[in-house]
Amino acid sequence: MRIYLVVIDDSPEAGIALRFAARRAVKTGGGVEILTVIPPQEFIAFGGVQATIEEEARLHAEGLVAGAAGTLLEESGLRPSITVREGESPKIIREMIAANPDIAALVLGAAATGAPGQLIAHFAGTDAGALPVPVMIIPGSLTREAIDRLS
Repeated sequence: MRIYLVVIDDSPEAGIALRFAARRAVKTGGGVEILTVIPPQEFIAFGGVQATIEEEARLHAEGLVAGAAGTLLEESGLRPSITVREGESPKIIREMIAANPDIAALVLGAAATGAPGQLIAHFAGTDAGALPVPVMIIPGSLTREAIDRLS
C-alpha cells in the first residue's frame, strides 16, 4: 500500500500538507502516516523539572497528532498511523522511510510567505537527492479547493 508520510507541528502549513496527503491517499488507495517529532530537550540539573518539561512536550505532541488524526478521519475516512518520536527531525524521517518500504512520499507544507521551514530547507536543499522517495512540498497559500483540485 502506498503511504504518504506527513510531519505535523503547530504550523498552519502542516494542516495543508495533511489535507493534500489524505486526498492523494484516498485517490490512490493508500494510507497516511502522521509523524510529530519532539525536539531533544536541553539538560536541566534538576531531574523533576526535566521530567516535567519532557512530559509536557510529549503531551503537546500527542495532542497535535490526535487532532490531526481526528481531522483526517473526519474529512477522508482514513485511519492514519501515528508516530511520536523524540530527536532530530531529519534523522527520524530518514529512519522511518528506511524502515517502511510502503512509504511512497514525504509530504511537507511550506509557509505561505517567508523562508521555508527547517525540513523543507533540509530535504529540498543539501539533502535533496538522498531520499529514496519524492518530497512533495505543498504551498501554504493554497485554498482547500485548490488542494482538492490538485490532489
